[in-house]
Amino acid sequence: MAANQFDLVILGAGPGGYVAALKAAQLGLHVACVEREPALGGTCLRIGCIPSKALLESSEKFAEARHELARHGVRVGPVDLDLPAMLRRKEAVVSVLTRGVESLFKKHRVTRFTGHGRLAGPGRVVVDGAGAATELTARFILVATGSKPATLPGVPLDGERIGTSTEALSYPEVPRHLVVIGAGYIGLELGSVWRRLGARVTVVEFLPRILPGADAEIAAEAQKLLARQGLEFRLGARVTGAAVAGDTCRVEIEGGEPITGDRVLVAVGRVPNTEDLGLETVGLQADEKGRLPVDEHFATRAPGVYAVGDVIGGPMLAHKASEEGIACVERLVTGYGHVDYHVIPGVCYTQPEIASVGRTEEQLQQEQVPYRKGVFPFLANGRARSLGQTDGRVKVLADARTDRVLGVHILGPRAGELIAEAAAAMAFGASSEDLARVCHAHPTLAEALKEAALAAGGQALHF
Repeated sequence: MAANQFDLVILGAGPGGYVAALKAAQLGLHVACVEREPALGGTCLRIGCIPSKALLESSEKFAEARHELARHGVRVGPVDLDLPAMLRRKEAVVSVLTRGVESLFKKHRVTRFTGHGRLAGPGRVVVDGAGAATELTARFILVATGSKPATLPGVPLDGERIGTSTEALSYPEVPRHLVVIGAGYIGLELGSVWRRLGARVTVVEFLPRILPGADAEIAAEAQKLLARQGLEFRLGARVTGAAVAGDTCRVEIEGGEPITGDRVLVAVGRVPNTEDLGLETVGLQADEKGRLPVDEHFATRAPGVYAVGDVIGGPMLAHKASEEGIACVERLVTGYGHVDYHVIPGVCYTQPEIASVGRTEEQLQQEQVPYRKGVFPFLANGRARSLGQTDGRVKVLADARTDRVLGVHILGPRAGELIAEAAAAMAFGASSEDLARVCHAHPTLAEALKEAALAAGGQALHF
C-alpha cells in the first residue's frame, strides 16, 4: 500500500476514535488516526472524565480525613489542603493514560497524524499540522471528533472568572463562591469537588429538578444528600447573563435576585465538534444541533464516510462512543456490528454515586408499560454499614407481565461499579427473579441489588 494510503482514516483520537482504531487494526485494516492535540485520548481522557474523577477521588479523601476518619477510630491532626499537589496528581494520572494510548497505537501499528484533519472529497483527508498539509487517502473515513462545552447566551466565557469544565479542573485556588450553571453530571461533580475543598457552591438550574433525564425519585433523594453536604440549589431559575468586575462575577437570574461569586462554571451540556471538517466536499451537512445524521450502521449519506460518538445522536458518553466505534469497524470488516442502546449505563460520580441503566419510572409511565418496582435501602446492607456509607437505595423496575428487567437506578456507594451487573443482566434479557436467584457474596454492596430484585417480586428478605 502506498504511503499515506490507508484502509481506514479516523478523525479524532478520543474514546470513539482511538478505540475504533485499535479494533480496526486488530481486524487487519491499515489504519491512520488524525488528532490535533499533542496528547491522545480526547476530551474524556485529557480534560474530562479522567481528570475530574482524579479530583473527585482526591477531594473525597480530603473530606474523609477532615470529617469521617474519627468515626473509625482514626485520629489525625489538623488537615491542610495542598491544592498544587492535588492538581499535579491529576495531571500525572492523565499523562500516564495518554502515554498508554500512544503505546497501544505503536503496538497495533496505527499511524498517528498530528494536526487538524478535514475531508477533502471522496476518500480523501487533508491534515493541517506543523506548518504543512498532508493528504491521506482511504477506503473508509470515520468521523469521531467528539464535542465541546455548550455556551449560554448572555454568559461570555473569559477563560478565567467565567469558564467551562476545562478551567474548573485547574482553578489555582479554591473559589470563595463558585456559581455552577447547570445541574447535570458535570456541574454536580465539579461542584462537589470544590465544595469539599472549602468553596461555597451554588448550583443554578433552569429546570425544577437536578439531573435532567434521570429517574425522578433517585434525583430527588440525591438532591437532598448533596444539599446536606453544603451544595446550594436555585432550581427553576433561568440565567439571563453574567459579567465580571475585577475578581467578582455577577450572574443574573430572570425574575430573581442575582448571584455574586468569584468564579462561574458554565455546565449546560455539550455540542458536537462538526465545524471545519470539510463536510461539504462529500455532500454532507450537520443538522440543526450540529450532529451528523447516520443510519443504523453509522454510515452517513456520503459513501465510505461514517460517524460515531458525540457527533451523532444519543447520549454523549465516552463508553457509548467506544461501543459505536467498535461496532462500526466490526461491520466494515465482518459484516456485523451492533450496539444495544437500551443498556448503556450512566454514572454521576458524586458522593454517593448515582448510576442508572435502562428506562426510568417516568418513561415507563409515559409509555404506559405495566411494571413492578423493587427498592432496597443501603441502610439495611451490612457492607454499607461497615463502610459507614448508608445513604441511598437500589431501585429495580421489571415488566409486570414478563418480569424482564427494564431499568435499574442506584444511588449509593460504588453505584458506578454496581450498575455493571444490572447492565449485563439486562443485555441477556434477565428477569428480576434471575437477578434475585444469583448467589451474591456476603457481605457486599451487590447484595442490595439482589434484595431490590427480590423486592420487585414482593420477596425482600432484609427490609
